[in-house]
Amino acid sequence: MKKRVYVIYTGGTIGMRPTPDGYAPAPGYLASQIMSMPELASASMPEVDIQEYDPLLDSANMTPDDWYKIARDIGVHYREYDGFIVLHGTDTMAYTASALPFMLQGLGKPVLLAGSQIPLCEVRNDARSNIITALTIAANFDIPEVCLCFGSQLLRGCRSVKVSADGLDAFASPNLPALGDIGVDIRIHRERVLPAPPEGTPLQVCELKQVNVGALPLWPGIPAQVVRNFLGPPLKGLVLRAYGVGNGPTNNPDFLSALEEASGRGVVIVDCTQCLRGSVHLGDYATGSALAKAGVISGFDLTAEAALAKLSYLFSRDLPVEEVKRLMQVNLRGELTE
Repeated sequence: MKKRVYVIYTGGTIGMRPTPDGYAPAPGYLASQIMSMPELASASMPEVDIQEYDPLLDSANMTPDDWYKIARDIGVHYREYDGFIVLHGTDTMAYTASALPFMLQGLGKPVLLAGSQIPLCEVRNDARSNIITALTIAANFDIPEVCLCFGSQLLRGCRSVKVSADGLDAFASPNLPALGDIGVDIRIHRERVLPAPPEGTPLQVCELKQVNVGALPLWPGIPAQVVRNFLGPPLKGLVLRAYGVGNGPTNNPDFLSALEEASGRGVVIVDCTQCLRGSVHLGDYATGSALAKAGVISGFDLTAEAALAKLSYLFSRDLPVEEVKRLMQVNLRGELTE
């Protein structure tokens, strides 16, 4: 029997058409174009069902409510299909790819996010190949996790970041090698893929509520009052984008005091590096140790996208603050290297 793949089209460049104001979503267009692709007649292609969301969203308009809509949709159809594809705009694709692993507990089937830098309507585009590749992987490879499938790579979703605004290999996984290489052949590196859950494990869809979490990059001379204002109520969790291996200024006692005051109130402050590659080690330099003494915890090699999603997930479970801090430093979905 042919495999069955459920395709969710949320919006994004891949299905847009030109308008006087620039590219914009075109309801019905992408689904009709996909279903008319001659490649779908191949024996290697799955049966495809497409669910187009209304309204179609530019991914810059995505919110955690939209993530939950996608997760619930997968949950409702989980038993009926062998794999799932989420067609999504590239601007916030890494955020959605980082959130879904925490929302889909017990996932045993492939969930692939895909999109394009050039709309399918253009003669020269990357949309067609990305769609065909995603369908091929979803139907023929046993990958029980959320992935981002784009250009020449298959990446773990919660390790992915967007690294190019206009390149066709727009995403990277800086601290974890790709799960698959897409070239003449599709090569999946099995040793990097997460193990499947025990047979019969039900899928549980967990909501990421609209909790008050945010991200703040450091910059030379950042005013302590800016940090204090940012950390004020109702903020519950902060991803602090620090320098290098997690360093921050130690010659500004008001800055450190703002962090310590917020931590004392129960704000969880997670230190993630601004660098594309590498991990946070708060004990390597005095400038990192000072942050730790102020109550900041290490995010190790979490991406900012994954750190935000994980904070939202843990706070959505109504866990005590100390348990949130502990679990932020534990690998739950392949999101960090312990």
